[in-house]
Amino acid sequence: MTATDRARELLKIAALAADSKQAVDLVALDVSGPLPLTDIFLLATGRNERNVISIASEIEDKLIESGVKTIRREGRSEGRWVLLDFGDLVVHVFHEEDRMYYSLERLWKDCPVIPIDLPVTESAD
Repeated sequence: MTATDRARELLKIAALAADSKQAVDLVALDVSGPLPLTDIFLLATGRNERNVISIASEIEDKLIESGVKTIRREGRSEGRWVLLDFGDLVVHVFHEEDRMYYSLERLWKDCPVIPIDLPVTESAD
């Protein structure tokens, strides 16, 4: 089984939102095989608690603007690991230290990685 087109569309919206708030190390995993209730995990990292909260808020705002309801939200007050459940897509926004500690990529290493296409921005030199 592979992630649905709908889940991939939600992934694009969420990844662009995360990138706009300087999220780093974006990884999307197709978890549709082992998990019957969701298709994709998006993992993102923020540099500090404030950045984690900002990234999670932007993702949620952009998906709500697209007509997607948040089913569940956890961890926003701490800003260490925010989980946002949108049904087909579950977003995990981590503080750098927590991302390394929990290492979800290792836990879900048998799941295929979904490429994330983000627009290339030119840096001002």
